[in-house]
Amino acid sequence: MSKRTHDQVEQMEAGPSTSGSNAITNGVVTSADVNVGLLQIPQKRFYRQRAHANVFVDHELDYPKSPAEMDWSLHYPQYFALPDTQPEGAQNTKKVEWADVGCGFGGLLMALAPMFPDTLMLGMEIRMSVTKYVTDRIAATRQVQSLLPSESTEKQQGGYQNVSVIRANSMKHMPNFFEKGQLSKIFFLFPDPHFKNRKHKARIITPGLLAEYAYILRPGGILYTVTDVKDLHEWMAYHLNNHPLFIPIPNEELEGDAILEAARTSTEEGKKVERNKGDKWVACFRRADNPE
Repeated sequence: MSKRTHDQVEQMEAGPSTSGSNAITNGVVTSADVNVGLLQIPQKRFYRQRAHANVFVDHELDYPKSPAEMDWSLHYPQYFALPDTQPEGAQNTKKVEWADVGCGFGGLLMALAPMFPDTLMLGMEIRMSVTKYVTDRIAATRQVQSLLPSESTEKQQGGYQNVSVIRANSMKHMPNFFEKGQLSKIFFLFPDPHFKNRKHKARIITPGLLAEYAYILRPGGILYTVTDVKDLHEWMAYHLNNHPLFIPIPNEELEGDAILEAARTSTEEGKKVERNKGDKWVACFRRADNPE
């Protein structure tokens, strides 16, 4: 049992520590002469909680009544002005395009952000501590990037300003955040398999939920599923194949797809499966055109 005091534990759970002399990137000190309070990359062991959450229990979640009422300035300050500073009548045409549903510790987001610096990506996670970890991870990484000299080999295009996370119940509130046809990609990576028959209604892919995903995914957009549970893979593929607005993408068409490779390998669960030499099951579907 650790001998840390209660105050120390509370401080750890409150978020990343700061330092007045060092910037941290990937756990390595990279700058020692910056006179600002610097965030440190968070450590997962201070943000742990149960692997799964009951999606049917009402949580204290903040969500807008409609996408038009969502304030994105706190998530993407480089792209959205604060509501009080935006000229009257002005509209921001930039929108979130990719959503990682159940993003976990943000591995996919952090992998894709520098690869597609002009695309806004959002992680959606229901667990409070895990959401806080990703929030702190993004904040620390943004700060490190802003302090790196322009010639640094560690400097990434976009500085991770295009990625954020929000605590949300994706089974209930996706249309509250996204307009019709707003997204071009949705990721469902290693979701909770809910093995028991009576728990299948809690799976993230169901006929009722597919109607909502089809609503927010634009025609031609792609829905990605990856899992290490064959039964869940077959369940998701079955329901997606039977939905009129989702068309399966042949595996050969996905060969060499950098986005799919990141989806398979960059998440914590994906890395765990690789370490254990387990199988991964992939199924991707393209959103069909709207019927006339």
